[in-house]
Amino acid sequence: MGALTDDRAYALRSLVPPPRLKLSEWIEREIVLPEGVSALPGHVRLWPYQREIADAISDPMIERVTLVKGVRLGFTTLLTGAIGAYVANEPAAVLCLLPTDADTRDYVVSELEPIFAATPVLRGALATDTDEGGRNTLTSKRFAGGSLRVIAARAPRNLRRVTARILLIDEADAMEVTAEGNPVRLAERRTMSYSNRKIVVGSTPLAEDTSHVLRAYGESDGRIFEVACPACGGLTEITWGHIEWQPDHPESAGFRCPHCRELIEERHKATMVEAGAWRATRPDVRGHAGFRLNALVSLLTNASWAKLAAEFLAAKEDPAELQVFTNTVLAQGWNAPGAELDETALQSRAEDFGLNSIPPEVLVITAGSDLQEDRIETSIIGWTRAGEALVLGHTIIWGAPASDETTWLELDELLRTKWRHPHGGALRVDAAIVDSSAFTDAAYAFCFPRMGRRIWAGKGMAGSRAALQMAKVKAKSAAHGGRLFLVGVDTLKQTIFQRLQHGRSIRFSKSLEPVYYEQLAAERRVVRYVRGRPVRRFERKSSRARAEALDCLVYALAARSGLQIPLDQREFDLRSPELDLRSPELASAVPTVYRSKFMNGRG
Repeated sequence: MGALTDDRAYALRSLVPPPRLKLSEWIEREIVLPEGVSALPGHVRLWPYQREIADAISDPMIERVTLVKGVRLGFTTLLTGAIGAYVANEPAAVLCLLPTDADTRDYVVSELEPIFAATPVLRGALATDTDEGGRNTLTSKRFAGGSLRVIAARAPRNLRRVTARILLIDEADAMEVTAEGNPVRLAERRTMSYSNRKIVVGSTPLAEDTSHVLRAYGESDGRIFEVACPACGGLTEITWGHIEWQPDHPESAGFRCPHCRELIEERHKATMVEAGAWRATRPDVRGHAGFRLNALVSLLTNASWAKLAAEFLAAKEDPAELQVFTNTVLAQGWNAPGAELDETALQSRAEDFGLNSIPPEVLVITAGSDLQEDRIETSIIGWTRAGEALVLGHTIIWGAPASDETTWLELDELLRTKWRHPHGGALRVDAAIVDSSAFTDAAYAFCFPRMGRRIWAGKGMAGSRAALQMAKVKAKSAAHGGRLFLVGVDTLKQTIFQRLQHGRSIRFSKSLEPVYYEQLAAERRVVRYVRGRPVRRFERKSSRARAEALDCLVYALAARSGLQIPLDQREFDLRSPELDLRSPELASAVPTVYRSKFMNGRG
């Protein structure tokens, strides 16, 4: 009888489920990073600041988790670990939202699938074949008791037939509002039927005034990661204001304790971070855990205070690079400069150079052309090794682009022109973008046959986009098929505003007329609410304002982003010119205004 009782007790004990592990414990026990995914392959060892974030994701009492993050902090590994935990322990419908289709493919192929294949408890969990319910694809997978979908925010229609209990969002600030609405809000609505839903949002913040992740963090319990000073024991969230170094010696960077004013060396950082802890600044908020974490606490070698100080010194001269540093290293939103440009202040910067007297530091030339009903306006921009943009000249070719062939011939002549360089050689336009949004057929007919000369048809696209993207297009005119280049006009206008308001990395020739500066400063930056989300836009200061100079500069900047020119070779070629300087092709001057024969009655 006693033996039977013992057997019964043993059998009952075997039915008791194992204790529920915190997500941080499960990840460190089970997840294996393969070579190629991590610089430290093998079982995951979470950094001290990652553990509480992971545990908040698995805490059933917390519905929302928001992370304002810098780079080099391992958030993607946490997301993959969370997906693995749900697949293995708590099957559910899981939805992962990323900014673009390329992001979804890269995440699945480069991160998710290799980690699942290397982790014994997950190997084979996302089977190749499914039951009658459907078929697995690269970004839509089924597993026992649940499903995983990895969806791009730029295709929100994919959310229409999706419901999910678990929503994981990475890089929310990079997601654009589409015609169907805010993709983050659309995704959140797909979880409303679950009372036990989980919404996890992580992102590097971008613009401070439009950041989704910063607004979400402001609604959370606002946790900060604090470390103790080894000298006095005072607790501090390390921010950039605490990092100091000797002038011109970033390798001496250390942490200045705000309590005892001691300068703490890098060698103490690991001990400080290991003993660090999260503190909620708004503990009265329940159900929404918010974390703010910058790269200053990262223990990776390339995130040492000395390396970050060197990165800052390299970035501070260029507003665009400084914004990247602010966003990705400091995990702070970029506080954009004033909303308007001052045309008088810009004109006062004019310098004594031009197409007739190109400065020796100019090594590349691009052009941007804007089409109007009765003219084509073109800006010629010179580029230095340091990335400075010099507006060498702005020309107007009179004539109707829709019907006057002579106008296009004169534009072609302008883009073929060669200008003397002080080194002895000559420069010509290396790349040009011609606006094709208004007179599409005429622009295609001009640009497509000249793609070999890097004369590209461009179309401005609003929103947070890359400066230049290539898209296939079928010609509607007699021209053969070519390629259309999509220009991120808002991105480039923001770059122009930053560079003009933070320094002199855009310079102007004295040959430019006052109207040029009026047009350059014709727009202001505003924040509008689009389908419930704040979006930064550029709008004309008045309905009568003209902005051709700004548009031309945008297209010229976009053209430069599409060029890969070895500058050492270019400078060598300019100093050893093969070009015969007596060639009639070499211009000694380019007038500010071109007037076509059609306008003079000789067409």
